[in-house]
Amino acid sequence: MGLVIRTWNLYHGRTHPKTGRTYLERMVRLASLDAPDVVALQEVPLWALGRLERWSGMHAVWSVTVPGFLGPVARFITDIDPVRVKFTAAGQANAMLLSPRFEVGRDRTLVLNPEIGRLEWLRGGRQRRVCQAVDVQLDGRALTVANLHATNNADLARVEVGLAADFVADAERCILCGDFNVPDYAIKDFSEPIEGIDQILVRGLELESPPRAWPLRRRRVNGALLSDHAPVEAEIAWT
Repeated sequence: MGLVIRTWNLYHGRTHPKTGRTYLERMVRLASLDAPDVVALQEVPLWALGRLERWSGMHAVWSVTVPGFLGPVARFITDIDPVRVKFTAAGQANAMLLSPRFEVGRDRTLVLNPEIGRLEWLRGGRQRRVCQAVDVQLDGRALTVANLHATNNADLARVEVGLAADFVADAERCILCGDFNVPDYAIKDFSEPIEGIDQILVRGLELESPPRAWPLRRRRVNGALLSDHAPVEAEIAWT
């Protein structure tokens, strides 16, 4: 028996190229349809956080990265013009969806760039970036899953991914995944990265199926792609 792990930057439910519609609920349902064990999400608008469990049938934990200033009305404003409305209107979070068969323990968050203040992201500058980590148990064995979304700058992202790896350094079995925003970035003692910026790396575990991106057909709808990122998934040996 293996564990199916996925990571996906949801792009606030937008398509690529951008169209006049968003598909956030459809994307969450698609990512959880076949009962994976972990789905790590990035760029989740704050209004959707309370709906994740209903949409997915999984346990949801999250960590806010960009506080929103429009509250619930942000959903309707974004739907009116998803091409031009900025992400900061709705705020955003990292989130993890976890299988009901896990016993969920401690969750914690590390701010990867604490120097970033609220005024800077309101002005459209750098956003706050975090790594969230959750401890789970299955069959009496412990596992730590960490989800991060690094800054969209390769030099800064390398530092932030390193900080995230240090954050879970004490975990015997660890999965570090998310949008690293630096391509093919290797971390000591973790499995090898794949091509691209979306990664699933493991330590203290064996990969039954290495990470791979979904084919385009799996996220195509009405001539566009769901998100500007493809989901990446891997299968981890557990028995």
